[in-house]
Parts: sequence; C-alpha cells; structure tokens
Amino acid sequence: MTSFRNLIRAWALALILVLLAIFSALVYGGFEVLLERYANARLLGLAQTLATLIEQRPDLLSGSREQDLVPAQETGADEAQHELRETAHSIVVLSPDGRIVWQGSNVVPRPPVSGPLLERVRRGHPVYDTVSTVNGPPVRRLSLPIPSQGEVRYILQAEVSLGFSQRALRNLMGLLAIVSAAMMAVAWFGSSWLARKVLGPIEVLSATTETVSGSALQTRLNVDAPYQEFHRLAQAFNAMLDRLQKVFEGQRRFVDHAAHEMQTPLTVLQGNIEVVLQKARTAEEYREALLNNWEEVQRLVSLTRSLLTLARLSGDHSLVQPAPLALEPLLRELVDELAVLADDHKLRLTLQADPVPSIQGDPRWLKQAVINLLHNALRYTEPGGRVTVRLGIRESQVCITVEDTGQGIEPDQLPHLFERFYRTDRARARDSGGTGLGLPIVKEIIEAHGGRITVESQVGTGSVFTLWLPIPKS
Repeated sequence: MTSFRNLIRAWALALILVLLAIFSALVYGGFEVLLERYANARLLGLAQTLATLIEQRPDLLSGSREQDLVPAQETGADEAQHELRETAHSIVVLSPDGRIVWQGSNVVPRPPVSGPLLERVRRGHPVYDTVSTVNGPPVRRLSLPIPSQGEVRYILQAEVSLGFSQRALRNLMGLLAIVSAAMMAVAWFGSSWLARKVLGPIEVLSATTETVSGSALQTRLNVDAPYQEFHRLAQAFNAMLDRLQKVFEGQRRFVDHAAHEMQTPLTVLQGNIEVVLQKARTAEEYREALLNNWEEVQRLVSLTRSLLTLARLSGDHSLVQPAPLALEPLLRELVDELAVLADDHKLRLTLQADPVPSIQGDPRWLKQAVINLLHNALRYTEPGGRVTVRLGIRESQVCITVEDTGQGIEPDQLPHLFERFYRTDRARARDSGGTGLGLPIVKEIIEAHGGRITVESQVGTGSVFTLWLPIPKS
C-alpha cells in the first residue's frame, strides 16, 4: 500500500520539477532573446558605421584598396574600434540584384540570402538571419540597404560570430542545472519535513485509535492542533469517542439492568420450585405454586418482548412502514378496547378529538406507542381519577396527548423517564408490573416517525405526555 507521506513527497518533487523546468525554459529563452537582440544591435551599429562611410564615399568601392574602407589600426584603440576593423574585413557589398560589388579579405563564402528576405531588403528594410557554419559556431548576418537618391543602391552584408552567445547559453544552462539540483535537494528535505509536520496529527490519531476499545474509551486527542483542519478533526474524533463511550456505557447499563430484571423472576421461580420439591404437597399447594411461577414467567415474557421490540427499533427504523393514516379512528378504537380496563380501575377514560389531517404513520407501531402511554396512565392513576386522550394540532404538528390525574412525577426524575429500565419511585414495586422499557419504546417509535415525545408533570396533579408528529407536505 502506498504511503501517504511518500505520496506527498513525490507530488511535491514533481511540482517543484515542473516549476523549475518552466522557470529554466523561461530564463533560457529570455536570455537567448536578449543575446540575439544584443548581437543584432551590435551588428547594426557596426554596419551602419560602414554604410555611412560607403554612402559618403561610394568611390571606395570602385578601387581595390581595402585599407581605404577598413579603419586603420590605431595605438590604444578601444574594443569598439577593434571590432569595427574585424567586421569591415568580413563585409560584402552587393548590388540590388545580388551581385557582389566588393568584399573584404576575410570573407567566408556563405549561402545567399533567400529571395523573400532579399526582396525585403530591396524595399529598404534591414534583414537579419542566422547562418550555420561547418567547423565553428553559427554567425548572425545583417543585410543592410544603403540608399542613394531615394532608392537602394547597395546592400551591405556584415556578420558577427555567435560563439559568445553560445558559450553564455551553455554557462547559463549549467548554472540552471546546478540551481535546479540544489532546489530539488531542498525540496526533498523540505517535503519530508512538511510531510512529518502535516501527518504528525494523523499519526497521533492513528495511535490513539489503536488504543480505543470497549474498555478504554477515556482517551482523547489534544485539540490544540496547529492547523484548523486538524483541530476540527480532533474535535470530531473526540466527539465520536464521546458518543461511543455513551453507547458502550448505555449498552453496559442495559445489559446489567436486563440481567437484574431477569434475575429477580428467575430467582423467584427457582425458590418456588425448591420449596415445592422439598416435600409432597397437596393439589391446592401445587396449584398455588404453579400460579406463582406462571406470574413470574409472564413477567419474563413481557420483559423479553419489550427487549426484542426495543432492540429491533433501535437497530433499524425501516421496520416502521409509514402510510397515510387517519388518527381519530385508531385512537377511538384504542379507547374502546381499554374502556373495560379503565372500569376495573374505577377510572374515566375519554377521547377528545379535533379534526386533523392524515399523517404518514405505521398503525401497528403507533398503536403500540399509545397503548404504552395509556397503560402507564391507568396503572398509576388512583381510583376515581380521569385519563383523557386528546388529538389536535399545535405548532403546525399533529399532537396526541395522554393526560392523567395521577400522583405526578418528581421534577428530578423527568429527564430520566426515557432511559431504558428507568422507573420512578412509584413504579419500583414488583406488583406494578412495569419493566422500565415502555417509555423508551414509545420514544423510539415516535422518532422513527420523525416526531418527538415530551412530558409535563406536577406532583399531586398528574402528568401529560404529548406525541408530536409531522404533518405531511401537500
């Protein structure tokens, strides 16, 4: 598997290499153009000096005395005068049709100027071209028109060697190669340092991740990262660990509570069986023992069903299959079904329904949620009390409210009502029949429908549980 550090280094080196190549090409090309312009300017200056002399004294071309055209060697002459003499020895003077009128003693035969360039010279424009040589560096040649009475009378050809330019370009290329090699070395070490600097927090994250387990979730990353992105990454990782820790702790509590809830009826069953087996019993005593065991078995069945329901809902909300659902008929059916139970508790169970639109809901699961709330209300309301189911619209949502006139819930217990296996003080008695899973199941069902559940309660007055369900967009 490719190392990300090596990938960063390779990309950095490739980028530097491309930039150096572009930079070197621009510098080399620019310097080459400057040298060519310098050669052209130098050649033009020398040629114009000789052309002026010929223009002033055209009779110099009629004789054969080269020294009349070539400046004399003077003691202490500067480089410009020396270069002028050297250039004069290699000039060629042509007629407009290309015939040689005069040439210096150092002239080396060169290919003639091409027709289009010669035509341009005839129109009075100086023309430059580069001519290759057999054993030496190329030369830069200038064809300069010499006018007389408004027309081109002669064409002066002068040339200078490009050996200096070639040597300068070779030296520049060597210098660029050395600089590029040095820059690549710096880029190698710089990219290595940068990779270590950038990937340091990632390696810390990897090392921390390797230490994370179900029994060791307290480790956290240092959020004082040098870069904003890694600071956010550390915060996100720590937040993920917080969530994992809560999940594992919740799972651990869930297992502990489930084991405890199962242990109690199993212990009772074991005790009853041991008592029965100690000696022979009458039929009535056996019947009483079996009834006690049946009650404990029912408690276990209720607990396992609740656990299974909660596990299925917590793991996959797709079990809820919403469809257009009218809530009033469903609630009226539930109230009618539980009316007998309410009468047994000497309670008054009523439904107050306002017109509401149909919602997207699964009738099976919503029925389970409302039944859980009604069972709690009927179980914990004193005889002579009242349980009211209301259906209406509040805050642009459909609300199902279950209100009782029971004993109410202590304020410090309200935040924990929807925790698994949590039971209020009034529900801790074994004869209450509660498992502490009814409200968590209601919460999972409503959240699977995209809604929420809220509770309001006052001790001695009663409790109000409200299911908030979204209204489908038209």
